[in-house]
Amino acid sequence: MPRVSAKKTEYVETVGRRKTAVARIRLSPASKSQFIVNQKPLEEYVQETSYQNIARESLEKGSPGKSFAVSVLVRGGGPHAQAEAIRQGISRALVKTDPELRANLKALGFLTRDSRMRERKKFGLKRARRARQWRKR
Repeated sequence: MPRVSAKKTEYVETVGRRKTAVARIRLSPASKSQFIVNQKPLEEYVQETSYQNIARESLEKGSPGKSFAVSVLVRGGGPHAQAEAIRQGISRALVKTDPELRANLKALGFLTRDSRMRERKKFGLKRARRARQWRKR
């Protein structure tokens, strides 16, 4: 019985995170650049141009001149955190494809995970650390 081989697609899969935003990235070389976020073009998913620039930053500064097809699934966080999570995931994927890019991307701070998250609310307090106001009289 002949074996049917699935169509091989060469891609690199990585994860980028910031605060509570998690971005799963699939990066593959392509003849024309393509940027899809949650099954929508980047411009449609992220309307703010500054966030679009943050998401594309690692491609422009890490490997200028090369074109990639980028597919992203991002969940959680706000638009800024999602854009930075996408940037970190793309940077990790670029390092997997070409390890020589690591020094440049690390110097730009694109490989650093920003783990700051909101602290949970504690019992008996109004917020994480905010207590009730004390009055003497």
